[in-house]
Amino acid sequence: MRKTLVLAAVAVALGGLTGIAAAQVKPDVLVKQRQSAMTLIGKYWGPIAGMASGKVSPYNADVVSRNATYLENLAQMPWDGFHESTKGEKTRALPATWEQKAKFDELAQRLQSETAKLGEVARKKDEAGVKQQYAAVGKVCGACHEDFRQKQ
Repeated sequence: MRKTLVLAAVAVALGGLTGIAAAQVKPDVLVKQRQSAMTLIGKYWGPIAGMASGKVSPYNADVVSRNATYLENLAQMPWDGFHESTKGEKTRALPATWEQKAKFDELAQRLQSETAKLGEVARKKDEAGVKQQYAAVGKVCGACHEDFRQKQ
C-alpha cells in the first residue's frame, strides 16, 4: 500500500513538472513540435490506411507492423504542445481546443489507446485485426479533426 502511494506521488510530481517545462518553452516552438508530431503521424498512417482499405496492395504485414509501432509512440507526443500559451499562435487548431479542453483531452487519450491496440494486432501480423483497428483509429482522428482542426 505504501509503495503504491509513493509511486502515485512520484507520478503526480512528474506530471506537474511536464506542465512546468511546457510553460517555459516558447509558444511557437510548442506549435512546431506538435505540428511535427502530427506530420509524422500522417506519414506513417498513410501506408497503413492504404493497405487496410485495400487501395494499396499487396498487404505488407512488416510495413504495417513497423508503422503501427511508430504511430503508437508518435500518438504520445503532440499533446503537451497544445499548451494554453499557444492559444494566440497562428495554427489550424480551433479555439474549441481550449474551450472544450476535456473533450479534446479525451480524444487524445482515445487516440493513444487505439494506436496501442493497432500496434498490438499489427505486431501479431493479424491482418483482419489491423483492418478492424484501422477503422477505430481513423474514427478518433476524424472526430478530433472535425471538432478541433480548421479545414483547409
